[in-house]
Amino acid sequence: MAAPRRDTRGIVDASGLFTRVQFRRRTPAVPLRPYVEHYWLIDWDLSEPYATHVVPHPCVNLVFQRYADRPGFAEVTGAGRALFAQKLTGRGRVCGVQFRPGGFRPFTPERPATDWTDRRLPLATVFGTGETAGAVAGPETAAPRAEPEAAVPMAGPDAVAAVLEPEDEGARVAALDAFLIPRLRAGPHTLAQADLAMALADRIRTDRTIRRVADFAASEGLSVRALQRLFAGYVGVSPKWMLLRYRVHEALERAAADADIDWAALATELGYSDQAHLIREVTATVGVPPTAYVR
Repeated sequence: MAAPRRDTRGIVDASGLFTRVQFRRRTPAVPLRPYVEHYWLIDWDLSEPYATHVVPHPCVNLVFQRYADRPGFAEVTGAGRALFAQKLTGRGRVCGVQFRPGGFRPFTPERPATDWTDRRLPLATVFGTGETAGAVAGPETAAPRAEPEAAVPMAGPDAVAAVLEPEDEGARVAALDAFLIPRLRAGPHTLAQADLAMALADRIRTDRTIRRVADFAASEGLSVRALQRLFAGYVGVSPKWMLLRYRVHEALERAAADADIDWAALATELGYSDQAHLIREVTATVGVPPTAYVR
């Protein structure tokens, strides 16, 4: 596996963030690499508050976090369609797991990925023993299981402390590995479908010739409906939404690197019908027009 990627796509004002925090990406253990993009670790000690903003990737994150005003906790965040903001104050620490789009389902095979979309759920609500995992439909309702699962330790305070307390960065990475490996519990069918979803999502991310979902589905030998069902179950967002999000990511990254960017040319390059369409997408995503974003 290659080293974790070094781009800053999705991070608004990445340079401003990196001057205030220590930010690292680390590679997970070998059994997790097909499903986990990378671990991301942040530590800070600020004299003044700072608000960080992220245009989320279309994937699930597992985030262990400790802030100045509250003890350590962990939560699962699904694919987010809105701009994410977090205020950082004093001293704090975050140890996160970014799953590949489609890569979280093998850890929670009883739940479709849409169950997590636009949601932030406590760790123990999503993970736990065989009797409690997946109970997110209601406070006392456990979801039916599509596949058998082995009991694993409850995802409680001890798991959070094991990740957040070590000062040694390698120990934190090892604790994340130890938490995730026993929870990789899907059967062959789910793993095969997850592999397919991840491969298709990666092609959408990297292949700039993809402009229309119908053409993409046909090129993969799938109907549009079958592709949509796969993404709903394993990614949590539609293939069209993913395509648009990656376009916005690239537009924002290019704008941050070049204040004099030609927006009309960029719109054509990214496959938008015109410059106005790109401007609407960027404005809807970050809340301000592209020129204001660049400033």
